[in-house]
Amino acid sequence: MAYPSRSEWLATTIEEAVDAAEEILDPHHHLWAHHDNNYLVEELHDDTGAGHNVVQTVFVDCGSGYLTDGPKEMRPTGESAFAADQARQAVSRGGAQIAGIVSFADLCLGESVAEILAEHDRVGAGLFRGIRHANAHDPSPEIRESHTRPPADLFQRDDFREGFRTLGAEGYRFDAWLFHPQVPQLTALVEACPDTPVVLDHLGGPLGIGPYKDRRSEVRAELQASLADLAQHEQVSLKVGGIGMSIFGVGLKTMPKAPTSDQLLEIWRDDLAFAIDTFGPSRCMFESNFPVDKQGCSYTVLWNTFQKLCDEQGYSPDERADLFAGTARRFYGLASPA
Repeated sequence: MAYPSRSEWLATTIEEAVDAAEEILDPHHHLWAHHDNNYLVEELHDDTGAGHNVVQTVFVDCGSGYLTDGPKEMRPTGESAFAADQARQAVSRGGAQIAGIVSFADLCLGESVAEILAEHDRVGAGLFRGIRHANAHDPSPEIRESHTRPPADLFQRDDFREGFRTLGAEGYRFDAWLFHPQVPQLTALVEACPDTPVVLDHLGGPLGIGPYKDRRSEVRAELQASLADLAQHEQVSLKVGGIGMSIFGVGLKTMPKAPTSDQLLEIWRDDLAFAIDTFGPSRCMFESNFPVDKQGCSYTVLWNTFQKLCDEQGYSPDERADLFAGTARRFYGLASPA
């Protein structure tokens, strides 16, 4: 059966929260105003308030609210102002609070990026925590590159590395978004520039489309070897999520009904468990990547998947507390909600 909208498809599978009391900080979501597809505080609160105890979130760059005039390099600071305004609205509405902002700055500006970081901080109302300069790139024309249109050698460039070092020296963090063949590039970057805290997004981006279609075992083996190398660097943490994206090639959005948490767990169990075992719960944080991951599952089903994984793996209360909130709070320097 074809469903008229993604919302109607998602509504074919409804679950209650496995644990409605467990405190959650969602460290990765986006907000945008599109003429036919808004995802702003109201929509965010519809998801975060659907059953789980989501108390805080972190907004991550997606090109929203850029300034339309002035110096080109300063225009991304409009996103921090936009996210700060959304955070104020979240406070006035009640519900999950946007506790941190990760925006974009062109780190290829080198040391001069410090001026852009200062402006992000000024307009970010005390919430600005770091930069995501997305590097997801693959030579296949079947795979869309990041919105930043990165060159293939971005992490090797001297000007980028100078900006990356400046980011850390100014007290900020780096979110890394790339595809699985690029993880060794990130490892080389953090070896050369060890003083900037890094979190790798979305399990390291295991591709399952284009030339990687139907090669999941091969991709998994390659990625796991790369993650094991990367995990040797203590300044690197990992976001465990992004598992609803169609680029991973598991076919969620083509299912006749939206997946259940049991189905998601069956598909992703080995990958999630390996990631957590490799980095340790104190360096892993569950993430939603909403609304992007809405193409594959509902918010409640996603967090149920993570809770069921923790039950299966027998993580201790302290380890669960790290995975669901503590690691993200430490990494981004966030206070617990009052």
